[in-house]
Amino acid sequence: MALFEQKWIHVQEKTFTKWLNNKIKVRDLEIKDLTKDLSDGVVLIHLIEILSQTSLGKYAASPKLRVQRFENVNKALDFIKIHRSIQLHNIGAEDVVDGNRKIILGLVWLLILRFTISDINEEGLSAKEGLLLWCQRKTACYEEVEVRDFSASWNDGLAFCALLDIHRPDLIDYDKLDKSDHKGNMQLAFDIASKEIGIPDLLDVEDVCDVAKPDERSLMTYIAYWFHAFSQMERVENAGRRVEKFVSNMQGAWEMQNSFEQRMKELLRQIAEQRRQWETATFEGTYADAKEQWNAFTKYKRNHKRKWVAEKSDLVGLLGNIKTKLSTYRLRPYEPPRELSLEALDRAWEELVKAERDRSQVINEKIRDIKNWLRRSFAERANDFAFTLHTVSTSISGLEGEVEDQLRHTKKLSEHLTPLDQYLERMAELDEQCTQANIEENDYTTYTYDELEYELGLVKSSVNKKLAFLENQMVARNMTNLTPIQLEEFESVFRHFDRDVSNSLSQLEFSAALASLGLVYDEKEMQDKFLETSGGRPTVTFEQFIRFMVAVTEDQNTAEQVFESFREVADGKPYVTELDLRHSLIPDELIEDLVKSMPSHMGPDLQEDRELPKYDYISFMENYMDRPTTVNGSTRSRNGH
Repeated sequence: MALFEQKWIHVQEKTFTKWLNNKIKVRDLEIKDLTKDLSDGVVLIHLIEILSQTSLGKYAASPKLRVQRFENVNKALDFIKIHRSIQLHNIGAEDVVDGNRKIILGLVWLLILRFTISDINEEGLSAKEGLLLWCQRKTACYEEVEVRDFSASWNDGLAFCALLDIHRPDLIDYDKLDKSDHKGNMQLAFDIASKEIGIPDLLDVEDVCDVAKPDERSLMTYIAYWFHAFSQMERVENAGRRVEKFVSNMQGAWEMQNSFEQRMKELLRQIAEQRRQWETATFEGTYADAKEQWNAFTKYKRNHKRKWVAEKSDLVGLLGNIKTKLSTYRLRPYEPPRELSLEALDRAWEELVKAERDRSQVINEKIRDIKNWLRRSFAERANDFAFTLHTVSTSISGLEGEVEDQLRHTKKLSEHLTPLDQYLERMAELDEQCTQANIEENDYTTYTYDELEYELGLVKSSVNKKLAFLENQMVARNMTNLTPIQLEEFESVFRHFDRDVSNSLSQLEFSAALASLGLVYDEKEMQDKFLETSGGRPTVTFEQFIRFMVAVTEDQNTAEQVFESFREVADGKPYVTELDLRHSLIPDELIEDLVKSMPSHMGPDLQEDRELPKYDYISFMENYMDRPTTVNGSTRSRNGH
């Protein structure tokens, strides 16, 4: 029991010494031993004057005699009893002068109660009860904390951490604390309280942490500082809120006025800026640019203008609220500056609406002008292009004279086709612009881009065919061993099977052409003849084809032989039918040419041919033969007799 008493006396002495030093430091004083340093009454007088903020008058500042010490101590004790009504039971000057530890601790505790704790009041309770209730209320929401007293309830440090967290959560993260680390938590709380809050270090961690029954007076003294620190903080915050509310009420009208003027100024600025943009806007001259400006104008009406309409309405309402608020507080009525008045806004709005109408009219007129320009531009180029194509076609069909001259002229025409491609590309750009402008009709021309592109392809094909024909004629003319009929036949066959108009035949086309002329070979022989004729290349040119035909028909296809072939096709009849010609596998286009060229047969015919047109191949062939023809042993002269 004596050991326990000695321990709490030591803790109290240490805590009260720190408390006392915290008070007298304003006079640059400090004590180290509570019993010795209070015995002359000097420090005690300083402490009473500081606590009471009252001078105790003259005293022995440096007492040498015992009687002087008694006088100093009695002066302090009398002031406490008389002026502060503190009952000093069993406490006399002799106890202080002689250094009675327990009496001195009791005296300091009475001072602590009177000047540090007694003003604590919660719901009319005593200071101790009020302080305890305050602690309980502040820590009630923390499950691990239960404040029942000023003793063992504090020995795990969590109650101190909870008080910090509830008042200054920015200084401590309660949820992340290791709740089992009692010493660490308490040291953390003491350090934060001292460094961040300004609460003096009256207690050491070992005085409280995991102590079965910490000293109540020491804890109360220390916790009272926490109460005052946070209560002052709350009082300041409450006062600030009251000031804030008062200032807000008083300044609300001014803020509304300022808001009105700033918003009005900004709205008028935006309206003026929009009008300036429209006044200085220019056009590039393209439909895309005009349409983009129209889209921007439409977007303005859908977005900016609607926002401005809403803002205009809000400003009218805000001005009404300002007037109501000022009237409520009986303040001087508010009139906005003239340039920011509702009248100024109405004038600006009227000018904006007029500028809108002008802008819409300008854009629409520009779009109409650009569309009309596009129609005329396309029509002019289309008409010129069509005339050029017609001129080229006419030139091709009207070629006469020597083959060399025709070939030279046709090559010049072919060279002139390349610029037409470039011209057509520029027309394609115009056509695309017309499409973008939704131009479907054009009263200035009947031509469309697709038609002209198609007709250019036809003209190109016509020129290429003419070039091939003339080049082939040059080749054929040099083939002296062939008759004109043979050349015509071979050329006709070549053109028929030259499907891609490349003036050459692939192996398959070459084989088909020979078969149509009655020259049929097996696959191996045909491949050999193709490679031999083409010189190992993938195609056979017209010249190579003619040379091959010369080689295989030299001295064989005479007019007499052709006449005999006709008679063979006619099966000995003096006439031939279209059916006979088709059975002989002559190409259809050649049959059409033959029936147009041969005269009709006027003599007797066979029973089975009476319903069919009959053609006089004998008269037809006599035009190409040097001697009369003989049919069934009879000789016919050129006049048919």
